[in-house]
Amino acid sequence: MKYIGAHVPVLGGVENAPVNAHAIGANAFAFFTKNQRQWFSKPFTQENITLFKNNCEKYGFFPEYILPHDSYLINLGHPEEEGLKKSRTAFLDEMQRCEQLGLKLLNFHPGSHLNKETFEECLNRIAESINIALDKTKEVTAVIENTAGQGSNVGNEFWHLNYIINKVEDKSRIGICLDTCHTFTAGYDIVEDYDKVFNDFDQIIGLKYLRGIHLNDSKKALASRVDRHENINKGLIDIEFFKRFMKDERFDNIPIILETPDETCWAEEITLLRSFMEENN
Repeated sequence: MKYIGAHVPVLGGVENAPVNAHAIGANAFAFFTKNQRQWFSKPFTQENITLFKNNCEKYGFFPEYILPHDSYLINLGHPEEEGLKKSRTAFLDEMQRCEQLGLKLLNFHPGSHLNKETFEECLNRIAESINIALDKTKEVTAVIENTAGQGSNVGNEFWHLNYIINKVEDKSRIGICLDTCHTFTAGYDIVEDYDKVFNDFDQIIGLKYLRGIHLNDSKKALASRVDRHENINKGLIDIEFFKRFMKDERFDNIPIILETPDETCWAEEITLLRSFMEENN
């Protein structure tokens, strides 16, 4: 079964996320547990927590198909002590907020070397940061999102992700979220080389680590290494990819999240994507 939703707003309180997801016909969703552009936010109240859980139950959302995203400020591979300390503290807080809400996953961008160190040094630091957070929390899985490789970001090549996983001590609590826009602009041709890309992912990383998908079209070209999402069937990723993806059983039973820019299209996009599963080959 495909669990499809979008990264929904939480204006007025985190408890509104499942309400907003239900309104677009989703059976999965993503959200920010706090302001994504600030280091610190007020802790949840007990009312926030209770209402969030109640609304998830009311609308039939299960923790396995909810994929919260951490703050954009966090860089777990930061080469400087102050930035690394702030990032690790903020990441731990995000993990703990997920625990409070009864969630199982936290999606995050791996980090950037800021042109001050090697890829390996950065990847080692990211893995160390993950180990620290996992050691201080329970049950929540750290889900690394692949990147487009823009600027000094790491995580755009499958070997980067495998390298980090190999350094994480608790393999049961580490996973990958593949963003289709990032994958495409990083240079993996998911349109023309569909089978090869996902076979390579399985061989290099392992499909057992795939815990989520960000399903986005792309404004930018293959291998451009530029992260610019587009709405489904309005970008440069051919619609045939999305049709094939929706019928691919390898992507059943994980959260599939739209991060497309025009949120007024989300309900329509979810309906369109579900229609692909009903089409004859």
